Amino acid sequence: MSSPQLQSHPFFNPSKTNPNLIFSKSPLFLPYFSTPIRHYNPKPNALSSSLQEFPPNALRRKTNPQCTVGFSLGVDLGSARTGLALSKGFSVRPLTVLKLRGQKLELQLLDMAEREEVDEFIIGIPKSWDGKETPQSNKVRSIAGRLAVRAAERGWRVYLQDEHGTSSEAAYRMINLGLNKSARQKTSDAYAAVILLERYFAMSGEDIEIVLPKQIDLQEKLRKGTPLDIDFSPKEFVD
Repeated sequence: MSSPQLQSHPFFNPSKTNPNLIFSKSPLFLPYFSTPIRHYNPKPNALSSSLQEFPPNALRRKTNPQCTVGFSLGVDLGSARTGLALSKGFSVRPLTVLKLRGQKLELQLLDMAEREEVDEFIIGIPKSWDGKETPQSNKVRSIAGRLAVRAAERGWRVYLQDEHGTSSEAAYRMINLGLNKSARQKTSDAYAAVILLERYFAMSGEDIEIVLPKQIDLQEKLRKGTPLDIDFSPKEFVD
């Protein structure tokens, strides 16, 4: 069983509303929001050929604001809990926290993606402060690889985004929003997924890695389902 879906309000305006009053009434009432990313400033890299071939929504939207793209699902994988966040356009909100593992988790992610009209997964991969992968990284890659096969069958893409520092940033965010300790414990994973998605959009998808299934037919399906509406200029992406 998954936890109840976190609710949100599309007309939430933090400049006119006291978040302490909202969260004291309902700790699961979470707003749409987007705030600047802190403590993350990776060095710019040349855009990889795989991202040119399978451009993520953030990159497509940056290069061509008129293009039509699907929604993005941020996934913060944990050993017992997985936090999810949803981005419709550039508006990011916490979605829910799943207490599932293995195949049940993967199937639930696919079901939620279909329900929310998602066409890409942004999965956090654990890295150290200097960008090196950790022992947990292999586990995440394994899950992402299996999910990528199932997602490609539906024409959806799976990407990996460095999640270093998202948990601490999520804790800072929740405190600023006035969530009490109990609410923070219940929703911390979903907020970590929010930070992950915000980082992805802040970098316009240029710092992520696509996870491709090994099957050539599935790669071709993804290729046909991803319109190349981007004019890739070397000067734009190379240092």
